[in-house]
Parts: sequence; C-alpha cells; structure tokens
Amino acid sequence: MARSPNMSGSRRLLARVRDTMAGAGTAQERLDGIATTIAADLVAEVCSIYVLRAGEILELFANTGLTPEAVHRTRLNIGEGLIGIIAQRARPIALTNVQDHPAYVYRPETGEERYHSLAGVPILRDGRVTGVLAVQNRTQRQYTEEELETLETIAMVVAEMIAGGGLISVDELQAIEGLTMLPVSVEGVRLNGGLAIGTAYRHERRISIDKLVADDTEAERIRFGGALGEMHGAIDRMLAASDVASGGEHREILETYRMFAEDAGWLARIHEAIETGLTAEAAVIKVRNDTRVRFRQQMDPYLRERLHDFEDLANRLLNHLAGDPETAPNSPETRDIILFARNMGPAELLDYDRAALRGLVLEEGSATTHVAIVAKALDIPVIGRAAEVMATVENNDIVVLDGDNAEVHVRPSEETLQSFSDTLNARQQRIAAYASLHDVPAETKDGLRLSLSINAGLFIDIQNMKDTGADGIGLYRTEIPFMESNDFPDVDRQAELYKRVIDESDGRPVIFRTLDVGGDKGLPYWKVDEGENPAMGWRAVRVALDRPVLLRHQFRALIRAAEGRDLSVMFPMITEVAEFDSLVAILNQELKTAEERNRKLPRLLKVGTMLEVPALAFQMKALLQRVDFVSVGSNDLFQFLFASDRGSPLLADRYDPLSPPALNLLGELVRQCDEAGKPISLCGEMASRPLDAMALVGLGFRNLSMTPSAIGPVKAMIRSLSASDLKRYLDTLLQSHEHSLREKLREFAVDHGVMI
Repeated sequence: MARSPNMSGSRRLLARVRDTMAGAGTAQERLDGIATTIAADLVAEVCSIYVLRAGEILELFANTGLTPEAVHRTRLNIGEGLIGIIAQRARPIALTNVQDHPAYVYRPETGEERYHSLAGVPILRDGRVTGVLAVQNRTQRQYTEEELETLETIAMVVAEMIAGGGLISVDELQAIEGLTMLPVSVEGVRLNGGLAIGTAYRHERRISIDKLVADDTEAERIRFGGALGEMHGAIDRMLAASDVASGGEHREILETYRMFAEDAGWLARIHEAIETGLTAEAAVIKVRNDTRVRFRQQMDPYLRERLHDFEDLANRLLNHLAGDPETAPNSPETRDIILFARNMGPAELLDYDRAALRGLVLEEGSATTHVAIVAKALDIPVIGRAAEVMATVENNDIVVLDGDNAEVHVRPSEETLQSFSDTLNARQQRIAAYASLHDVPAETKDGLRLSLSINAGLFIDIQNMKDTGADGIGLYRTEIPFMESNDFPDVDRQAELYKRVIDESDGRPVIFRTLDVGGDKGLPYWKVDEGENPAMGWRAVRVALDRPVLLRHQFRALIRAAEGRDLSVMFPMITEVAEFDSLVAILNQELKTAEERNRKLPRLLKVGTMLEVPALAFQMKALLQRVDFVSVGSNDLFQFLFASDRGSPLLADRYDPLSPPALNLLGELVRQCDEAGKPISLCGEMASRPLDAMALVGLGFRNLSMTPSAIGPVKAMIRSLSASDLKRYLDTLLQSHEHSLREKLREFAVDHGVMI
C-alpha cells in the first residue's frame, strides 16, 4: 500500500537526492539516480524527468521504469500529451487512469502502456517552466496531496541543479541557450481600459539590512530624522510635478499619502523601536511588519488597501537610510514599460518616467486601490487581480496588455503579437481620425444636430471632455469622490470639488447626479446591509430619503459651488413621483436657507430625474409636469425591464437592448417628452456603442451621454448617417417579435455606409 510522505519523509527524500547529486559518475548517471531515488521513495514504478529544449520541445532526459532507449529519443511539444499539458499550464496533474484522458498520447518507444496512473508537476525556476517531473504506477492509484507537494519540492531542487550545471552536461546545456520561453496569458479585472505593447519590468525591492543592533541610539535617531526629511522632500517634489499639480482626485490621493508619511502614531512607533536599541533600518522594518499584521487582520477592504501605502513609505525610508532613494528605472534607455507588481503605493508609480510607462499589471489591487486611480489619471491601461502573474513574467519579456478585456499576454507568439500590433496601429489611426472631428458638430447627413456629452466622476474627466470636444457633462457621478474619501466629505470639501468642476467646464453644462450609493457602489467607511438583491435594495434616493442630512449637505454644497451660475441637479433611482416631490421639498428648503444667509442662489436651477425604474414610465404625465429634463439610465432600466442581473455572466448576453420591447419603451419615452416639451437624454452604456447609439438616433434621442473614449466613434457614426432614412427603416421593425434587431440594424449600417 502506498504511503503518504509527511514532512520528515520529504526532508529524507531531499537528503537522498542531494546524496545522489554529490555521488560519483557522469551527469546522466546522477540524473538517472535521482529518478530512481524518487520512484523508490514514492513507491512508483516509473519516474521520468523531461527538460525543456529550444523550440519548446520537452525531451525525456532521465527515467526509471520505461524503456531505456526512450531517453533522449522521446520528445513532446508544449501542450502535447499529459506531459505537454503540465508544462503548458504550469500546474500539477494527478490521474488514476491516464489512458482514458482525451489528451493521452501513446509513444510506443517508452513501453508505458503498462502504466495507468500518473502524477506530474512542472519543473519551475524563477516562475518559468524548464521541464516536467512525473511518476507512474501500474495500478489505478490515487495520489495524495502530500505526494504532489513532495514532487513539487523535489522539482524545485532539480530546477536549481539543472540551472547550476550539476545534472546536465555543459554540452547539453548549450543546446538550451536562447530557449524560447512559453507564452502565457493571465486574466484579471479591468481597472482601466486600453491596449499597450511593451517590455516587462518587475517592480520589486530587495532591501537587505546588515546591522540590526544600534551602537549609538542618538545617532540612529538623527539618521532617521534625516532620512525622513529627505523622503518628505521627495514626495513634495512629486506633488509639484506638472501632471499632478493641476489637481484632481489623483492629487488628493497623493496628499493623503503625504499625510500618512507624517502620521504621528506611525512615526512614534518607529522612534520607540529605535529607543529599544534597534538601528533605524531595523526599527522601520519592525514597525512595517507590525503594521502589516495589524492591517491584514482587518476585514475592511479599504483599510487593507491602505497597507500598501504604509509599506511603500517604509520601503522609501529604507532606501533613504541606505543612501539610495532611486527606486525605479528613469533612464532614457528604459522605454515602453509594462509595469508588473504585486501591489504598490501611488507614489511608487510616479517614480517611473511617465513618458516610458505604457501599462500596469497588479497581482492584487481593486478599483479603489490608490495606484489604480493615479494610473487612470496618467491614462494607461491597468489590470488588477492577475493571479500569480509575478511568477510568470521576467524583466524584458515582451508583453501585450489588453486592458479592455482584462488580459495580459506574456511572451506572446509572433502571430498573437502581430495581431495586437495591427489592432494597436488601427486604434491609433482611429484616434487620430476622431481627433480631426474635435471641432465639427455631431450632425447627420440630413442636417439633424445632436448633443454629445460625457459621463464623469473624477476631476481628470474634465480634461477628457475638452480633449474629445464633448458638449458638456451629461452625468457627473457625485458618489465617486465619496467612494475615494476616507470619510464622508463635509460641505466645504464637496463645495470645493463641485466648484472646480463647474469652473473647469468653461461654461459647458454639467448635470450633477445626487449621491447614488448602495448596490454595487459601497462606501468603505459606511457599512450597509446589501440584502439578497442589492441592485433592487436600499440605494440611491432611498438612502437619501432615509438619511436626509446627507442630501441636505450635498444640496448646500452644490448651491454654494454654483456661485450664482446655472446649476442642474438630477435624482437617481426614482420609483414614484412622490419620491421626486419629497426630494424637491428638501432642495427648496436648502435654497430658502441659503437665501436667508445671503448666499448667492443659482442663476438658473434645473431639476431632473433619471428614469431607471420601469414603474416611473407609467407616471410620465405627472412626472413631466414637475421636471425640467429626463435622463434614461439604460443599464438599470433594462436590468429591471428584463428581470435580468446585468452582472451575471449567464445572463449578460441573453437580452438585447436592441430588441423590440426595449426599443419600443425608449421610443414611447421620447414621444411623451417631446409632446411635453421636456428634453430627454440617455446616459447608459448604450450611448457609448456606435450601433446602439445609431438606434437611439432613429428613436428620436437628440442628447446622448457616454464615456469620453466613445465621443469620437459616435460622432463619426452620426456624421455618416441619414437620420430620416434610419427612422423609416426602424419604424418597419418595431412591431417585430424577434429576439433582437441588432443584425438587421448592422446590415442597414453596412448598406448605407454608416461608420459603426
């Protein structure tokens, strides 16, 4: 009966492998001896060692149990057979009956038809596959998790021995030089879209401390004070950089980071550690480790994210103490960098030459990670939660970063690289073409003029509005600053932000949507019971009506920010007219209070609502008597219309917004708003897709709000479209009972030369 090796058994096997390695004989004899030792210890009839050769070929280098003539004769391509799959996936495989597996490949020269079960692990060095180690048994044996772990440990040792030339002769190793490493694709989470091609650079610090115990505590205190001052100066210079000094959420994040660097509690703990007799370096490391343990025990994801800021500060201090503050490649020779990191602080990213950075890949990270927000401000694609990506990439690897699809391709094949290069070139050409449309109106071929605005939430989006030639901001998500703050922003902070948005918009209209939190938009400092169905739960105006002080503060800030200028306010998630009336009553009270305090009132105040809940569509007559404008939030509206969770991968493509019921609903809303003389817009994802936007034009929409990157493509579509031709065609389709009209609309576009 097979025995499962414990920890002591693993150590015993390692000792035997080292003894075999140190023994007499040729390199081949010692490699064969290791295979025999492993087989004996794991009670296996076969042990095989495959080494990756040039051209991505796995060659059988050593074996016990198979036909001896198979050594150096049996070769498999990456992905071929079970051995090839282990190398391709860089993951272990354990099977009780390999011959039943669809990937099984029979090689008659091995004589392996007698063996049924197999356990194999990749031989990895520095995260790269250099071979495969496998054992086999005649019986249909179930290999234990402990046995796989033992194989992985031995494989690691074998990898180092191979690299050191101790197991494979120099002549054999020469054939491996110039080895083409395996292409790897890693999926993650999209944090910022875009496409980039460049060379990998691993963001790593290896700081070694030689001296832990201080000779002179006072001298260490002085050294620490000097390093701290230098670090503060470096951060201040970073804040003064031209691309940060202009302000925005990314600057606020760096200012928060600067506050962390001055945190009295953190600094006091370092001083206390120095007083105990540690060197300044050892004290920083001790406090860093203590902070790490404390933060990792926190369940709050926001607090855990802040751990990276403190670790970055600690590492910076260590670099300054070592007299080596430089932490990133800034030389002109380092260009087109795709940066890889487990995680990093926002200031660390800004250490890099901004002109050289092309993208960022994080093993951890989320949308609220400060470095991701700063990266968005720098307009580079970012992928987060790319599992184990640091184990697959080395410096100078060719990398394709597909931020739109949240994939990173490391060492891509020539075909893959060429395909993405073509895509990138085409995208750059399109961007250049769209840039030429900056100053021309969004006007159809038959003279219909449309207004194209952007959806915004970060201050950096204001520049995007200007760069794209958008007509204004059709949706400013006021909850984004709340989500990026450490606590509820007070009236003064909100007013300053809203004022900057209005100031920088240069007279273009801005529609401020009141706080829309809850559901998928949580606040890190305010825990809300999401319930079983967060999208249909306590969120948006439902929160505002139950916590009216939040809304009063926001109204107060908006009135103050307007400073006598025009102001447009929009309410999200309105379900019934009575809710709208209650919100307007609160707004009117704040207007009255402002007037009593002799504050300037808005010159023109417009109040509107999002139409996201189908129930509100049945109250349009009463609603249109009260509102100044309506904006359709298509994302939520269709989620509720189809009773289909938009976040579910099983339902994502089941119901199409270009279906007859959806289009008929939108058309009816346009008709009622037109009759009442009230403007209607759409600010959901539909507006950002040229084909969908084309359908909206055909339905009668004249105001669309979208992501900044969609302005160019949608404007190009509009300028190539005859709206009257489209309307006549669309009218013939709306009574259809088809699942979707998408393909028919696509055919119309192709036939009429519409750019979609």
